[in-house]
Amino acid sequence: MDVGEFTGFNLSLRDPGIAWFEFNTPERLNGMTTSIKRDLIEAVTQAQMDNAVRVLVFTGSGRAFCAGDDLKAYSNADLGSQALVPDIPPGHDSALGTYNGLRTISQQLNTSIRNIDKLTIAAINGVAIQTGFSLALSCDFRLAAQGARMGSATLRFGLLPDEGGQYLLVRLLGLPGALEFLMRKKIVDADEALRLGLVNDVVEAEGLESAAMALAQELAVGPQVSMRLLKRSLYNASELDWHAALDEIAAKTAISDHHPDAREGVSAFHDKRTPSFNAWLEDKS
Repeated sequence: MDVGEFTGFNLSLRDPGIAWFEFNTPERLNGMTTSIKRDLIEAVTQAQMDNAVRVLVFTGSGRAFCAGDDLKAYSNADLGSQALVPDIPPGHDSALGTYNGLRTISQQLNTSIRNIDKLTIAAINGVAIQTGFSLALSCDFRLAAQGARMGSATLRFGLLPDEGGQYLLVRLLGLPGALEFLMRKKIVDADEALRLGLVNDVVEAEGLESAAMALAQELAVGPQVSMRLLKRSLYNASELDWHAALDEIAAKTAISDHHPDAREGVSAFHDKRTPSFNAWLEDKS
């Protein structure tokens, strides 16, 4: 089901509850603008609140996933599609404008993707640079097509990876690896990204959509309450000490152990059948 064409992306809902985001300005290499980021933030927020959505997938059209910010059109690009939110000044016209633009829009997009309880997948179909790269790293899973290339490389322009890329790379590569990657301005191909642990899998380009759909469907039929609690617990565990992490997951287990999905899982185990989770969603969707 097509939800609509918004500023810079199409959004459709595929069974069972997969929100498919496709960046739709291939002539701009799917470069981002303030308006696109604002609409993406709003769409992700709506997806968080909508029981019909279980998994989010982000991908691009043409030869790019997203090649960064579209600097030529950043201030007033007319992308010819409806807006989810009113336009606002792009900022970045002064030091304070850049600070506010980053904290309120650019960084907030990746924060929204990381904060959503539902699982997210980046299907990296082509070039993913800076903004596109950090957005992909913000997702829970990343699949890359053969031929995709990715990196930050901001130092080539004397700029910084200012949308959270430095944080995400430290967690994926460790401090030495992040220093190597960012300071040497690396842009790597899909196979090297897989070797480094930046992506979960590499597939043939023509099979990327089906691979992303297969993963999304696998995740979407799992026990959504427990999976969302576990996602948040894993993210929290990366920041908490041992005792705080134990207390945190104990509080979440008090919810999951008493949810109907847990009863269904145990019953299916005893009956030697595949569990059918998410009756609570089927009833309300």
